[in-house]
Amino acid sequence: MATDPAELIHRAQAWLAEDPDPETRDELSKLIEAEDTDELAARFAGTLQFGTAGLRGELGAGPMRMNRSVVIRAAAGLAAYLKAQGDGSGLVVIGYDARHKSADFARDTAAVMVGAGLRAAVLPRPLPTPVLAFAIRHLGAVAGVEVTASHNPPRDNGYKVYLGDGSQIVPPADGEIAAEIAAVRSLADVPRPEAGWETLDETVLDAYLARTDAVLTPGSPRDTKVVYTPMHGVGRDTLVAAFARAGFPAPTVVAEQAEPDPDFPTVAFPNPEEPGAMDLAFATARDRGAAGVDIVIANDPDADRCAVAVPAPGTPDGWRMLRGDEVGALLAAHLVSKRASGTFATTIVSSQLMSRIAAGASLPYEETLTGFKWLARVDGLRYAFEEALGYCVDPEGVRDKDGITAALLITELAAELKQSGRTLTDLLDDLALEFGLHATDQLSVRVEDLSLIADAMHRLRAQPPTALAGVSVTRADDLNRGTETLPPTDGLRYYLSGSPEAGIEAARVVVRPSGTEPKLKCYLEVVVPVPSAEALPEARTKADATLASIKADLSEAAGI
Repeated sequence: MATDPAELIHRAQAWLAEDPDPETRDELSKLIEAEDTDELAARFAGTLQFGTAGLRGELGAGPMRMNRSVVIRAAAGLAAYLKAQGDGSGLVVIGYDARHKSADFARDTAAVMVGAGLRAAVLPRPLPTPVLAFAIRHLGAVAGVEVTASHNPPRDNGYKVYLGDGSQIVPPADGEIAAEIAAVRSLADVPRPEAGWETLDETVLDAYLARTDAVLTPGSPRDTKVVYTPMHGVGRDTLVAAFARAGFPAPTVVAEQAEPDPDFPTVAFPNPEEPGAMDLAFATARDRGAAGVDIVIANDPDADRCAVAVPAPGTPDGWRMLRGDEVGALLAAHLVSKRASGTFATTIVSSQLMSRIAAGASLPYEETLTGFKWLARVDGLRYAFEEALGYCVDPEGVRDKDGITAALLITELAAELKQSGRTLTDLLDDLALEFGLHATDQLSVRVEDLSLIADAMHRLRAQPPTALAGVSVTRADDLNRGTETLPPTDGLRYYLSGSPEAGIEAARVVVRPSGTEPKLKCYLEVVVPVPSAEALPEARTKADATLASIKADLSEAAGI
C-alpha cells in the first residue's frame, strides 16, 4: 500500500494515462490536481479483489473502484483463463442490468473477448440476471458474464462470472482467474476491437419465457391478484410477459418503481428485505381496496430474487413480508404436492424446515455453503433456496436463483389455495403443525470499518458463548476448518439444546461475514413444537421471545 504522497500521485497519474473513460479520467484528474492524498490512498490501497462473487464495489476511478479499467482487466483475465482451459474459440455471453455504467462494462467485456480470439454475444438490452444464466446453456457458451450489483446501493456495480455449465464460479476457478487478472500489466496489452461481437435479438428472451411455463402444472388455477414491484430494476417487462404467457391476471405494477432507474430514488437500499423498501408496494395494495389483492411480489433490481408479502389485517401496513425461509418452505411443500423428484437443497444459514419436508416426502436433501454457486452444483438437484430471497425452481433451465420463475410458482400456489378458500398463511400454519414451528431471524450489522467484522469473529472464536437466551450451547463448529461435507469458510455455527422449560425443541445460530456487502450476518433459528392449531399463537410468542434473547446475547458476545 502506497502511503508516500509523491508515490500516490505517481500511481494515480499512471492509472490516469490508461483510463479509457472520460468521466473517471476527469474525476481522477481533479483528485490529483487537489492533491487529495486521503482519497487517493483509499482508491489506490490495493486492487478490487476478484472472488467467488466476481467483482463488486463502488463506482469511481482507481483500482479499488468499479470502472472500465478494472472491468477490462477482469475480462482479459477471464479470457486468458478460458484459453488456458482449451476454450479459446468458445462463446462468451454477456448480460447487464440498468445500473450506471452497466452497458459500458458489457460492451468492454465483449470487445476484450473478441480481441482475445473468443466469440462474444451481448443480450439485447438490460434484462434479468436469470435470462443470462439461461442463455449460457441455451447457446452452448463456455462462460457468461452478468454486469450487476444486484440489490447493492446505487453507487455500486459488479461483475458476476459463470462457466459453461451455467453455474457461478467456485474455487479453484476464481483464484485462477484472479491470477490471470493480476498478470495483466497494461491496458495497452489488451486488444479491444470496435466491433466483431454479436448483439442478440429477442429470440433468447423468447426461449427463456417459453421455458418459464415448465414450472407450472398444466390446467392449474391461475386466479391470483398480484401487486408487483421491480424495485426500479429490470424485472418488470419479463415478469409481466411471463404472467401473461401463463394466463395469470396482469399484476398491478407499483407505478413509482416501474421504470428502471439506476439511482433507485424511492428506496434507501433497493433490497426488498430492507426496512421501508416495500412501503410503496403495500400502499399500492391498500389503494386497490375493494378490487382485492391476494399477494404482493417484489423482485430485486436484477430480478434474481423474489420477495412475497401476505395480508396481515390489524398491522400498520396491512401486509407482512414473508421471510425467505418461509417462501422457501412454501415452494418446497408445493413441489412435494406436485410429486417432484430429485434433491432438495438449501444452505447452512437457511431454515432446517426443508430438511423435514424433504424427509417427510422421502426425498434426498443437502446443505451447502451460502450462495447459489454451491447450491447449483448439487447432484440431482430439483429445487434449491436460500434465506436471502433466492429460489431455483427449474435447475434444468436456470442453474441459479431466478426471481421470475419463483414468482410464477408462488402465484400458482396462492391460486390453488385460494380455490379451496385458503391462503399462504394457512399453509405455513399446516407446516408448523406437522414439522414444528421453525422461526428465524437475523442480526445484521453494516459497518464502515471492515476490521470491526474481523474483530467480532476473533472475539467469538477466542471466547465462544456457552449459552444463549439461557439455553446451553451443546456444539460449536468453526467452519474455517471445514466439515465432512463442507469446504472451509469463514463462519461459526452453534447448536443449542432443547429447553423444555422454555418450550424450545432446538435452536441454531450461524455467524459469518457477508460475501458481497460490508456486513456481519448472524442467522438465528428456534424450533418450537406445536401440539395443536390452538397452540400456534403461544408457540410464536415463545419463539419470538427466544429469538430476541439470543440476538441480545449474541450481540454482546460478539461486541457488536
